[in-house]
Parts: sequence; structure tokens; C-alpha cells
Amino acid sequence: MKGFLIPLALLLTACNPAPPQPKTGDKANAIFDTQIQAVQKAQAVEGQVMDAAEAQRRQIDQATQQ
Repeated sequence: MKGFLIPLALLLTACNPAPPQPKTGDKANAIFDTQIQAVQKAQAVEGQVMDAAEAQRRQIDQATQQ
């Protein structure tokens, strides 16, 4: 009897589908949203600083040419 039950139990456990995996993509984005927003804000500020520096360089060049 044991010789029949052990292979049957192994067969039944092998036929069960794997449990569904939780979705981690949405959770990962939620975790990094604040960091992503901070980087985007820093890039916007960097663009403003570069524009201001270019405008200042032009003013200095105009003042030294006169």
C-alpha cells in the first residue's frame, strides 16, 4: 500500500500550479516616486541656472566690448 501512496502523493503535488506571484512593478514605482520627482525638479532647476549663467556671460561680453 505504501508503494502506491507515495508515488500518488508526489504526482498530485507535482500537478498543482504554482501560486500567483505578487506584482511588484507598481509597488517599486510608488517607492521611488519621490526620488524621481526630486531628480526631475533638480533637472528643471539646472536648466534655469544654465540659462541664467548664459545670460550673465552675454552681459559680461557686451560690457567688455564697449
